[in-house]
Amino acid sequence: MVKIGLTNRQEKIINIVKENQPITSENIGKILNITRATLRPDLAILTMTGILDARPKVGYFYSGENNASLKLDYMKNITVKDIMSIPVLVDEKESVYEGVTKLFLEDVGTIFVISKEYLVGVASRKDFLRGLMGGIDMHKVPISLIMTRMPNIITVSADESAIMVAMKLIEHEVDSMPVVDAIKEKDKEYLKVIGRISKTNITRLFAELKSSKEE
Repeated sequence: MVKIGLTNRQEKIINIVKENQPITSENIGKILNITRATLRPDLAILTMTGILDARPKVGYFYSGENNASLKLDYMKNITVKDIMSIPVLVDEKESVYEGVTKLFLEDVGTIFVISKEYLVGVASRKDFLRGLMGGIDMHKVPISLIMTRMPNIITVSADESAIMVAMKLIEHEVDSMPVVDAIKEKDKEYLKVIGRISKTNITRLFAELKSSKEE
């Protein structure tokens, strides 16, 4: 019987761990004939909800499912708008220096680049480092030349569930994503940034959930 909130693959993973614990992600992947990258989001969800326990250099153990369905249901009812942070924005015409300054003053790993209020790119610490190592003049070069452009940006909407966002963050291996509203103007769709969702937001949510269950 498939439990509330779990996919068929996650159910298979649970059974594999039960029968073979401790077992590494590599061996789980071999049994399911999928890559470790494909497996990563499922294992993250199963460990975050407490169904599995992961021990470094040992593998995964089955730890129980008593509260798992309740946790998953709770996570599904929490949406992005309930936990998102204020976005850090920079205009595409601003210099790399201005972008770096804002990045560190706001203490974030990624800033969102806009043009006429709409999302056109993101700039992470890696983007800035890559540009600076390439010898650019950070005072003269606009941030638009070092940013990652649309459509190569993963976005989320305010109504998406926290559990789906957690899987997106893990699957795409990013630290944060812009929360956007789709705006139509003259038959074209633009994205307006209304928030930021990060691994920190998700981690804080799980910490609060764990704390509330223990009280």
